[in-house]
Amino acid sequence: MLFLSLLACAPAVDSLAPEPSDSTPVGTDTSGDTADSAATGDTGTTPACAATTWSSGRHTLDRPGLVRSFRVHVPATYNPEVPAPLVLAFHGWGGDGAEFLDDPTVTAEADARGYVLVAPDGLGPDEPGRPASSWSFRGSTTGLDGDGLDPEVAGDSTDICDDAATTDYAYPSCEGVAQNGCSWTQCQDDDVDFAVALVAETAAHLCIDTERVYAVGGSNGGMFTWELGQNEASADTFRALAPIIGLPHRGYLAPPARAGGTPVLLITGTRDRTVPPGEWEDPAYTTTSDGDTYYYTGATAITRVWAEAAGCPTAAAAVPVDVGLPDLDCRSYCPSTDPLPPVLDCRARMGHTYDFDWSWPLVLQFFDQHD
Repeated sequence: MLFLSLLACAPAVDSLAPEPSDSTPVGTDTSGDTADSAATGDTGTTPACAATTWSSGRHTLDRPGLVRSFRVHVPATYNPEVPAPLVLAFHGWGGDGAEFLDDPTVTAEADARGYVLVAPDGLGPDEPGRPASSWSFRGSTTGLDGDGLDPEVAGDSTDICDDAATTDYAYPSCEGVAQNGCSWTQCQDDDVDFAVALVAETAAHLCIDTERVYAVGGSNGGMFTWELGQNEASADTFRALAPIIGLPHRGYLAPPARAGGTPVLLITGTRDRTVPPGEWEDPAYTTTSDGDTYYYTGATAITRVWAEAAGCPTAAAAVPVDVGLPDLDCRSYCPSTDPLPPVLDCRARMGHTYDFDWSWPLVLQFFDQHD
């Protein structure tokens, strides 16, 4: 079932993510009070940063007709006069920001490398029936795939799922938007616009290097990070992306909207029945086998397109890349003298999990390199 499998995102989480705990990240202030939303000065990469008015804890951002919540982790090494890199972390379906910020590896690595972390909460639980918190991306609200009906493909459809074999997770807010029973994320707010606004709000309250803003996501959140790179409204905001066990729906093979491409590190599990990556060098779409039947773009197909956008040749097979992790098979179409090429496809012998103990250091290493 989608409810059960997409929630099993963190290393030991097989259910809804817990509420944020009262634990104190090392070297941070956890007053948790909602910050004043007024901007207080210049932003960006100049030495004259905005006055620091946020500390680690929970904050809110007003949006049209609703208020959105997010958690902030300010690293122990934060200097209010030196612009810091920023990572927005998007949780899986049914989770919240605790999936990332309650993990000790995530916060310890951020402290060591100087990253500010912002983990927003998706929308859904406030709707009638309390559907799961979610992030919306291409196809997830309409239920329609990106390549339409192909008469050359036997049994093809225009849907992102087998409607007859999949639970109807439609959100009340998507009435009139959903075109079938495959719709499974919220329609209350424009998540892309929210993500861009959240970056601007963070830079108004902390000293942020706006040339080093990154996005990572798990499962549904990972699917959403592809949208952030493909969408013209957000592509120039994010320097690099790292989707974990998250792929676009079938047929949504758009390249990044940023000129010259956007670096991306894709991490998937070869034993993942919820969002399977497919076989190496097979551009076909993949199918969920966890009780529901959703269709996703395969890892090879999307990384080929993004490699081509980066100017990399894709006629030959992707070549192995040694990232120093023996149980991880990483490959790239992009020849590079750097340890981590700009488009990197990594597949581990794991299911629908994050495995932060090794994946998170690799994500931040990738972001460090592509600054």
